Amino acid sequence: MDHPIQTLAVIGAGAMGSGIAALYAARGIDVVLIDPVPGALSRAAEVIDRQLGVYAPDGVAEARRRIRMDDGLEAACAGDLVIESIPEKLELKRDVFARLDTLCPAESIFATNTSGLSINAIADAVTRRDRFVGTHFFTPADVIPLVEVVRNDDTSVDTVERVMASLRYVGKRPVLVNRDIPGFIANRIQHALAREAISLLEQGIASAEDIDEVVKWSLGIRLAITGPLEQRDMNGIDVHHAIATYLYPDLENRTTPSPLLAQKVADGHLGAKTGQGFYSWPAETREQILRDKSATLTELVALLQKRRAD
Repeated sequence: MDHPIQTLAVIGAGAMGSGIAALYAARGIDVVLIDPVPGALSRAAEVIDRQLGVYAPDGVAEARRRIRMDDGLEAACAGDLVIESIPEKLELKRDVFARLDTLCPAESIFATNTSGLSINAIADAVTRRDRFVGTHFFTPADVIPLVEVVRNDDTSVDTVERVMASLRYVGKRPVLVNRDIPGFIANRIQHALAREAISLLEQGIASAEDIDEVVKWSLGIRLAITGPLEQRDMNGIDVHHAIATYLYPDLENRTTPSPLLAQKVADGHLGAKTGQGFYSWPAETREQILRDKSATLTELVALLQKRRAD
């Protein structure tokens, strides 16, 4: 299936929706990007131009011509595939899909971009559960290759195949999550890592900078080419078992967010978007830092993909 869809509709013009739109447009797919919030589409245009300038500098104008912007949900009728990428609020997503279900042709496929909300619960809002999947993109959505494709209990094989073919067509590396569980795969692993890192910071074991340095220059480098289960094989499962025997009892195992994390939220220290989180993010340099990180990620992805091809 070389060209599984002709037109993509993206609901939500935030950072994720804009990135998804830019990605598909850069690969020759017509896109309609929809958002009713005043100013959202103009801000999205700036994000799209910035991102295209990073990984498709010679094709910015051509890709932008493929993106039509609209503030009405009715415009989604044009999409063979409709990807919703609005805030992580279950009832908001359900409401949007209930409306889309009455507007869009029966053959349209629906996908929700969520980091871990129940795909079954969102799919309950539509009559076409067999044509409904989760598609968990990662920030930046047009740079990070992996997408988790998550089935609900009724998703058809044809729907899975068409969505995964669409993602491969635009250069993604989709993986199928067979069962709808909270957080899917990546966020369960990511939150386990973050929980331990926040606990180490909370206990004063090391600074935020040094904890991140450990991860980036040991685990991070290795994980780029070897997953955690493959690494256990390489190290020896008996070795892992021996370490696990004494280490597991001492690992952080809270079932609620840490007090440090809760205090950050209460203080409004939400990270780059507010200028303060575990780090300071000065307004005058924040945009350049984010741009540089996207460029570095693009270079790293290209290097890894070339290595895989060779």
